[in-house]
Amino acid sequence: MSAPPSVDPLESLEAALGVGFTDRELLVRALAHRSWCAEAGETESNERLEFLGDSVLGLVVTDYVYSHFPHLPEGHLSEVRAGVVNSRVLAEVAHEVGLGRHVLLGKGEDAAGGREKQSILADAFEAVVAAVYLDAGFDRAREVVLRLLADRIAEAAAGPGGRDYKTRLQEYAAARSLGRPRYVVRDEGPDHAKHFYATVLVGDRPCGEGEGRSKKQAEQAAAWVAWTRLREEGGDDAGAP
Repeated sequence: MSAPPSVDPLESLEAALGVGFTDRELLVRALAHRSWCAEAGETESNERLEFLGDSVLGLVVTDYVYSHFPHLPEGHLSEVRAGVVNSRVLAEVAHEVGLGRHVLLGKGEDAAGGREKQSILADAFEAVVAAVYLDAGFDRAREVVLRLLADRIAEAAAGPGGRDYKTRLQEYAAARSLGRPRYVVRDEGPDHAKHFYATVLVGDRPCGEGEGRSKKQAEQAAAWVAWTRLREEGGDDAGAP
């Protein structure tokens, strides 16, 4: 009987990230914590990649919020970016993609629960973003970041109280007896890289269209367009929350 095929431990991480690496050494380096390097005699940990990844993340998120939320003033844009590009959120995303299982840790750090530490997870996520950037370019890194963070960006953009744009649109339409918003969503592409397109109808009138890498993103984008349009038509201040 032939031996079962070996399981590549990094394949599951690549699948969760939605990207396949051409240079696997970049990914391995992004996972190398300094505690592991000290024990293994390796000279380069993931700290340089972390430094680069922080800048790539910042640019992707800044460009996205600038383009997708034109009504937000500069101060709010900064708050949205800070609400997403921080250790807590990045550690949450790292946990969701199972990054902790793959981080290379020294025995002591591993025994001390390093795979669940916020700082280690956040730093490793930034390093992985840099590895994607170096391996496949900025556009690919942007795709990965937005697929994992766009929903959180939309929530941060909703501001205090967390009223997302679907909620705002529903409240606005109800207050003016316009009818309950209804969403029509379609998707394109293979299962691992679907893109969603949404149209929101208010009183059977198409009022907004949006797209995104999840059904929620697309609906939120459509709701923002409709909410802004209806407020402008009604003479309301569309820049107000």
